[in-house]
Amino acid sequence: MRYTLRGVKYSMDFGCYDKDSGEVECYLEIPNPEAVGCVERFATFLSFLLVIITFPFSLFECFKVVQEFERAVIFRLGRVRKGGARGPGLFFVLPCVDTYRKVDLRTVSFDVPPQEVLTRDSVTVAVDAVVYYRIKEPLNAVVRVADYSASTRLLAATTLRNVLGMRDLAQLLSDREAISHMMQANLDEATDPWGVEVERVEIKDVRLPVQLQRAMAAEAEADREARAKIIAAEGEIKASKALKEASLVMIDNPMALQLRYLQSLNTISAEKNSTIIFPFPMDFLRTFLGGAGPSMSPSLPI
Repeated sequence: MRYTLRGVKYSMDFGCYDKDSGEVECYLEIPNPEAVGCVERFATFLSFLLVIITFPFSLFECFKVVQEFERAVIFRLGRVRKGGARGPGLFFVLPCVDTYRKVDLRTVSFDVPPQEVLTRDSVTVAVDAVVYYRIKEPLNAVVRVADYSASTRLLAATTLRNVLGMRDLAQLLSDREAISHMMQANLDEATDPWGVEVERVEIKDVRLPVQLQRAMAAEAEADREARAKIIAAEGEIKASKALKEASLVMIDNPMALQLRYLQSLNTISAEKNSTIIFPFPMDFLRTFLGGAGPSMSPSLPI
């Protein structure tokens, strides 16, 4: 038995061999599903006749307008009309046989509800995000999916959980931009057959458990205290080195130590008005008391 395709589209013939009468060819024609039937043509004719009879009042129902940011997908007796989506501007529909659906091409944003996500290091966090998308193929958005908006919202929530489940808590807190780009690529690939283009995805907030927040705060505080002690120790080392250099300078000139005493006394008296007991060395006055004679005791109190 042999089978061949010939003739009109969806037309098929097959043949079989008979010993007595030879080869007999039979033809089987399958109707084209895209062809318009007699009933559809008759309904279209009646619709045109109704428009003519009710003219000019029928013009209010036959002419429709779509805005610059809209497109209209027209169905005639359930079939999509040739030429794709109409608009922007004026287009014609037949009453009773034509229906149309408008699609908005502007960018739409929606919030992804907070999702309880278990990260790769077994930490439960609540994350919410915002998604921006627009329709790039109005025909696919109407024909291939029942509700592109609801489908995109559900897919965004699922994608958010899947992407965050592959990351650690530290990566989630530090690499938000990379996670947003990865989520946008996954969403755009999944919604492309629906005629939807995901333009941007942003993670809004990451909510941690209260106990984890306290633990992270205690860890950060301990880290800051450790750094403060290290800085204070380094400051003491630098100060001791500076004092050592100052002492070497004062050894060469003893009067420098006396001047330092007076400077310290001036600083203390300027800050607080109180009684100050300050040791005053006799060596400071030896220059002035040198003319009193060598019998003066160096231990004379002042």
